Amino acid sequence: MPRPFDPPAGAQRSFDDLGVPLSEVTFCVLDLETTGGHHERDAITEIGIVKVRGGECLGTFQTLVNPGRAIPPTVSMLTGLTEAVVAPAPRIESVLPSLLEFLGDSVLVAHNARFDVGFVRAALERAQRPRWRGTVVDTVHLARRLVRDEVPNCKLSTLAAHLRLDHRPSHRALDDALATTDLLHLLIERAAGLGVLGLDDLVALGRIGGHPMTPKLRLTASLPRTPGVYMFRGHADSVLYVGKATDLRQRVRSYFGSDDRRKIGPMLRETTAITHVELPDPLTAEVVEIRFIGRLLPRYNRRGTRASSYRYVKLDTEAPWPRLSIVTKAPTAGVHLGPLPSQAAARRVVDALQSALPLRRCTTRLGRSHTPRLDATECSAAQLGVALCPCAGTADPADYATAVDHARRAMEGDVRVVADRLHARMGRLARQQRFEEAATTRDTLSALLGAVRRTALLDALGRAGRAEIRDGSTTWVVDEGRLVDTRTAQTLTSALPVDALGVTVPGRPTPRDHADEALCLASFFDRRAARLTVTCDGTWAFPVAASTAVDALVGAA
Repeated sequence: MPRPFDPPAGAQRSFDDLGVPLSEVTFCVLDLETTGGHHERDAITEIGIVKVRGGECLGTFQTLVNPGRAIPPTVSMLTGLTEAVVAPAPRIESVLPSLLEFLGDSVLVAHNARFDVGFVRAALERAQRPRWRGTVVDTVHLARRLVRDEVPNCKLSTLAAHLRLDHRPSHRALDDALATTDLLHLLIERAAGLGVLGLDDLVALGRIGGHPMTPKLRLTASLPRTPGVYMFRGHADSVLYVGKATDLRQRVRSYFGSDDRRKIGPMLRETTAITHVELPDPLTAEVVEIRFIGRLLPRYNRRGTRASSYRYVKLDTEAPWPRLSIVTKAPTAGVHLGPLPSQAAARRVVDALQSALPLRRCTTRLGRSHTPRLDATECSAAQLGVALCPCAGTADPADYATAVDHARRAMEGDVRVVADRLHARMGRLARQQRFEEAATTRDTLSALLGAVRRTALLDALGRAGRAEIRDGSTTWVVDEGRLVDTRTAQTLTSALPVDALGVTVPGRPTPRDHADEALCLASFFDRRAARLTVTCDGTWAFPVAASTAVDALVGAA
């Protein structure tokens, strides 16, 4: 377990710490008596601690403390501690070393822990010692979750009486700590019925703000603390939602407390079971999640369920007068970007290219021997001076070929000409105080750069062919853009058939129904390219060569 006095603030606990069984956790149950309720103005007069593990008492710590100030008569009447009683006692500065040694790296437990921990931290600060950052369990919060309906209130004295605890509080530190210890053991027994078996479960349970679906926590009892995919299921075993996790147990249980998205409440109300697929690593889990979502189309999932809305931006370079178009099917000729996540995303990319280059915007089919009619007039874009118009016969073939070449280069990764022109346009608009138009131009440039980057990643994955990629002890096998195996663990085919998906053919656009998985794999390999060992029968192009230039322009945009 982490040392509670390590200096890094907010450092995340290790995987093993989160999943330690409660029977193996050492708890230090703390109670303080003080001169008042404010940890800055008042001081500690008595400390009582009970150390327990597995239901067995390992030791106690008790001492009076000289607060160095007067004890109000009302406090003396409550606790029986007077100035004469505490005068011979040591000051808190002398007590802190032995207190910290007794606490060690135990989990601190208190009834209304904010009060007790606040006084301990204030004393440490005044003594110029490191701030205490250990794990805390508050029995008040646990009692509110587990026994609130059985008692009038959650005061320690009320709980001790109604629950018939062996020890009763007396406003003396050690007596109250013993009573809190009895309460802790009772609450742990109650929590076990909700599947609370580890330290992370207990800490999380105390933070669940009276969640109405708390009784359904028992559905998570069998979840492991490993990577994998989870499924919330409803009536007739229908799949409501599919998600991935590095720690299945911790992630699923978070839906009952910290996740406040609007759809979560209705989904939990419909949930009758939670199933999971245990997988060897987070990347495999993400791929399997994408496959399940694409095949099952769960009602509460949005990402990954709309492959039918994906679009490509196509430049038909084989046509006499090429133009940009947005198409649904993967293009077999010309230059393309995509698949992009929506028609709107594709439209922004087209707007970026058309704002920088005078490509024709009409949809008229023009042959190589096109002869304009005598009464033909230029289209509106040409009349505004933002496009050439071969339909009316006013476009110079050489000028048009130059514009097409710039568009092709931009779509293949060399975006410098287009980006420079759009930056210049943004500057002109800003100087004219046309800020909304400048922002729109910025957004279209960002959309173009993102589409170029996305397409480059997908193309790089397709060119790899069949590849074995190793990172440490894990080896992923990718074939035609699909993850087909994860070595040293189960194969993906046991989780979901791979033939339900399209395949990536080198030199051709990635199919729409395969884009999410391919982009997931490509992005992962690109980020970790420096640490991977790869063998493949194609060309391994990660990290993507154009990424540095594109990323720099994204930042500038």
